[in-house]
Amino acid sequence: SQDTNGAPGPVVLTKDGQIKGVTVDKAHIFYGIPYADPPVGAYRWKPPRPVSPWLGVYDASFPRAACMQACSGPITGDCVSEDCLYLNIFVPVDVKFSSPLRQPLPVMVWIHGGDFIAGSASKPLYDGRFISNFTHTVVVSLEYRLAFGFLVSGKDPLTSAVGNYGILDQQAALLWVQWNIAVFGGDPSKVTIFGESAGAQSVSLHLMIQSSQPLFKNAVLQSLPFSIPLKTHDALKLGKYFAKQTNCSVSDTVCLLSLTPQAVLAAQMKTSKIVNPFRFLEVFETWGPYIDGDLIKEQAVTAFQKGHWQKEKTVLLTTSEEGVIFVYGIFNKPVSAVESTVYVTAIFKHHALRVLHKYLPLYREADRRNMLAQIVTDYVFLCPSRRSARAGTAAGSRVWMYVFDHVASDPSVWSGLTFCYKHACHGAELPFLFDSALVANFTLSPPEKLLSNRMLCYWGAFAHTGDPSLRAQQTTFCQEQHLPVWPRYSDTSGWLVMNLTVRSHAQVGSRSHVCDFWDQLGIY
Repeated sequence: SQDTNGAPGPVVLTKDGQIKGVTVDKAHIFYGIPYADPPVGAYRWKPPRPVSPWLGVYDASFPRAACMQACSGPITGDCVSEDCLYLNIFVPVDVKFSSPLRQPLPVMVWIHGGDFIAGSASKPLYDGRFISNFTHTVVVSLEYRLAFGFLVSGKDPLTSAVGNYGILDQQAALLWVQWNIAVFGGDPSKVTIFGESAGAQSVSLHLMIQSSQPLFKNAVLQSLPFSIPLKTHDALKLGKYFAKQTNCSVSDTVCLLSLTPQAVLAAQMKTSKIVNPFRFLEVFETWGPYIDGDLIKEQAVTAFQKGHWQKEKTVLLTTSEEGVIFVYGIFNKPVSAVESTVYVTAIFKHHALRVLHKYLPLYREADRRNMLAQIVTDYVFLCPSRRSARAGTAAGSRVWMYVFDHVASDPSVWSGLTFCYKHACHGAELPFLFDSALVANFTLSPPEKLLSNRMLCYWGAFAHTGDPSLRAQQTTFCQEQHLPVWPRYSDTSGWLVMNLTVRSHAQVGSRSHVCDFWDQLGIY
């Protein structure tokens, strides 16, 4: 088939109309497919609406704009848009659209991170063509409303913004996948959702939200900041601050809706700065999901410990050592022992003495940032993930855990990542998982290329079979990689985690004694 510019490309017929993609050397790509109507005008703070069908052939040969966010670098008009509810689809290059597939392929849906205020499915870092072709899966990446999607200005959805629209956007995209992915060669009954950071938080929420239950089968949570609290009544306070910045009254919806997108964004970014230093963890997430009692009923870390999640699903979870990046990102000057005591007391209140008693003896330097970094790592990332994995395992769930423990030989590997400090990056495994060397200008050394291949083999096996170590459905290529066996996380195997590094191996969970301490403290 030919379109106006005459370039051949695959055409599929979805429920909403015809779509034409592009074929590149590794995959067929369909960029910028609308999965909901634009959330603009009166619909700025409303749940996503089904997409309106179109006539003719939709041109899916280029990515659409990212959702509204503060643009870094030169500000360009197309960097941000309120009209942003689009998804991209990557299909292995050997799929022939002219003849029906004998066996539909598993689907992997990527939810990007960025603190719920930044990021985009179309960043070169998340180019899905390599994962798709390598793992033989259909890869979908989606945009969702960022800061705009999380404003809470009141309790009544008819007259105010009630938050969580970004999560409902993701749900609408997952529903769209259920209805349409078969025409792209995907199997709607074999959907794995995977995400990093705020994307992993989103995945954890879909594991708790009842209405998301039928939309996916497996889940991968990468760099999940488990202990960063979701908003509660403070979301309304934030909404008031926001309205004050715009000179609208918080209850005046007409005034709030008449603001330009740039004015809304500017006010939200200003509001992000007014954070109480004694609620230190909120620095990481001013805008984000809100416990509304309806869609989201409790903190994720509580839901996982109490078993209030979809325990029949298989889960791949990272225990990451990532506090260092956050602490050094916030404190750019040395922190004295006295200051560190103030911060620890602010975060942990009456538990502070026990926390200090545990950590102070381990750090002798005058600058206490290393100590704070380790406390944040253990409390936010590592130990609550371990605790949740153990609770899940005890409830009969199938859980695999890993730690990404590799320092790149070429630091520019991490150029596309938001948070880096020295040799540590939040989401450090992403360039290896997406094999982004092929689109960014850095090089992986031969051992790193092997690590990247092995990770793709594990994630692919997980999408195909729900078990990262199963080789049955893997390519001969993966069988030739001599993958170390990745044991399921369980007390009988000694709680083994996979250490993904140049010499990947299963190991007993790191920092066990410290996590025992946090588990006993019982504060996450």
